[in-house]
Amino acid sequence: MDKNILKCFGVGDGWPTNGLRHSSYMYQVGRSTLLIDCGEPISGSFRASGFNYDLIDRIFISHFHFDHVGGFFMLMQGFWLQQRQKDLVVHMPEDGIEPIRQMLNTGCIFDELMSFRTRYEPLRHATPVISDSVRLTPFLTTHLNAFKKAFSSKYPLKYEAYCFLMESDKLRIGHSADIGSPEDLDPLLTKPLDLLVCELAHVRPEILAQYLKGKKIKKILFVHLPTKLQERLEETRALLEKYLAPEQFDFAHNGEEINLTTEV
Repeated sequence: MDKNILKCFGVGDGWPTNGLRHSSYMYQVGRSTLLIDCGEPISGSFRASGFNYDLIDRIFISHFHFDHVGGFFMLMQGFWLQQRQKDLVVHMPEDGIEPIRQMLNTGCIFDELMSFRTRYEPLRHATPVISDSVRLTPFLTTHLNAFKKAFSSKYPLKYEAYCFLMESDKLRIGHSADIGSPEDLDPLLTKPLDLLVCELAHVRPEILAQYLKGKKIKKILFVHLPTKLQERLEETRALLEKYLAPEQFDFAHNGEEINLTTEV
């Protein structure tokens, strides 16, 4: 039976905190299971969930800040030790493909050890990835533009970061990952969304809420809250309610599982 579920393995931002897991979200939509980002401790969180190790079809890495990719190596080691069988496709910005493959080899997580094949594919702006009945389209954001401006002469990278639009015959979901400005979300909002999973660390809450006000979004799930907003959650909620209806948004929690069919 097809499922429409979002499992929030980790919703924290990039700062080290006590018990707050970093970005990792698993979408079961129709017959596809897609993992967006691999913040640590995704390997342990996945094991604790009891999910089958063959469940995930594809992994998408939005960018290479370590709160989004730091758990990837342990997850791959877990796939090896737990004897995953199903082939895996990993999508990520092109700059990271060879370094990540090299790091896996350095850690002796060789292809020859695996009972499955892994294929790495670069994300391309506005170029959809089709997984069974799900269409996921990455769009570039400005999240790393400041790094590019400051460091590109010394470190000549592409500095790519992506948000995602996920579409099936029943659902239309936006996933912000990390953004640089609210306008990075424009490509996700050309049509109404059932759900927007939106970070709240890199744009001031009132600025983001002003941008989202009046947009055709059934439900907004805020994630990636900085500690100062976590500690003043009710104040943050009140601030957002100046622009958004109380029933339109909520805050995600580590380990939370959301039924996208009934709760969105």
